[in-house]
Amino acid sequence: MTTEDQKKAAALAAFDYVKPGMKVGLGTGSTTNHFIRELAVRAKSGLDVECVATSRATFKLASDLGLTMTTLEKHPYLDVTVDGADEFDGSFQLIKGGGGALLVEKIVASSSRYMVVIADQSKKVNTLGRFPLPVEVVPFGVNATAWKIERALKICNLKGKLVLRLKEGKPFVTDSGNAIIDVSIGAIPEPGRLDALLDVIPGVIENGLFVDICGIVLMGTDDGVKTFRKG
Repeated sequence: MTTEDQKKAAALAAFDYVKPGMKVGLGTGSTTNHFIRELAVRAKSGLDVECVATSRATFKLASDLGLTMTTLEKHPYLDVTVDGADEFDGSFQLIKGGGGALLVEKIVASSSRYMVVIADQSKKVNTLGRFPLPVEVVPFGVNATAWKIERALKICNLKGKLVLRLKEGKPFVTDSGNAIIDVSIGAIPEPGRLDALLDVIPGVIENGLFVDICGIVLMGTDDGVKTFRKG
């Protein structure tokens, strides 16, 4: 199986958790796009669901395909969110935000009864941190926020290289109008502790550590889809 085949297989397996009448959160990224396209096919065949998008890109794709879209304002409690991950470990902890949608992704996922992560086998790691950790920050005082992030790393006995994310030579701007600092750490042995320290920094809007949010991971492999269920 190619990586794309693994992604698609995981996406199709997620339909075991999608039932008629559900309110479904739609993640952002190439793996989730496989799920969205198949969801649209099934919706046209009679699967009745309403969807909340985690980014403008996801909203455009889903609405262009004819899916019924709604909002958290109208439905603040969702049945399930299906999303990808940049990394996941054996404790169902994730790093997300490679696509820049981590803030809304975390809001939507934490508003759902279940978060189902779909991923290819390259995303499984023993310890989070191989993928740079995205930290969404307000544009004002980015350098001041950066040294506070470094201080949080030191408290956790970590070192990281901080890089302001760029797009076409200019600072990347999230859908919410914020910037992203990507923090290359290498290994994060205590994701929960770092998550808590980052979230209390003035200027930090959110970070890409998803702790105690995901309960199901569907991983596409050469031998089919493996299911990991928390608890």
